[in-house]
Amino acid sequence: MNENPTPIRVLFVCLGNICRSPMAEGIFRKLVEEQGVENHFDIDSAGTGDWHLGESIDPRARQILSEYDADYEHTARQVTTRDCECYDYLLVMDAANERALRALCPVSLHDKIYRVMEPIDNSEVPDPYYGAGMQGFEQVYRMLNQSLQRWLERWLEDTNT
Repeated sequence: MNENPTPIRVLFVCLGNICRSPMAEGIFRKLVEEQGVENHFDIDSAGTGDWHLGESIDPRARQILSEYDADYEHTARQVTTRDCECYDYLLVMDAANERALRALCPVSLHDKIYRVMEPIDNSEVPDPYYGAGMQGFEQVYRMLNQSLQRWLERWLEDTNT
C-alpha cells in the first residue's frame, strides 16, 4: 500500500451526533488502527440536527465503545454543506438522515451519500437513544462493526488495485 496516500475522507451521519454516528466513528477508528492504515483515512461524524451541539457522546454509547476498546474523545457537531464537498463518503444511518443530506448537499454530490449498512443489506441502523436500553446500543455496535469491516475491506482493495 502507498505510504503517503491521499486519505479517504469518511463522514458518519446520524440525527444528533451523540449515539450512532460517533459509535460508527469509534468503531472505524479502531478497525483502521488494527489494520495499521490510520494514515489512509480521515474520519469524522456529524448530525443532521442541532439538538446536541457541543455535547459529548451519549454515556450508553460510550460504555459500549469502551467495552470494545473503541472509545475516543467526541464533541457533537452538525453536518454542513462544506462536509458534502470535503468528504468522499457520507455514510448515513437511516432514510431520514439520507433525505436530510440530499436536501443539504448539491445534487452533483449526491453520489457520495450511502447508507452505512449498504455492504450488508442497505438496512437502517435503529436509533437506540429512546428506550432501547443497553441491548439496543449493543445491537447498533454489532451492526456497525459488521458493515464497517466490509467498507474497510472494500476501500483497502480499491487502494491496492
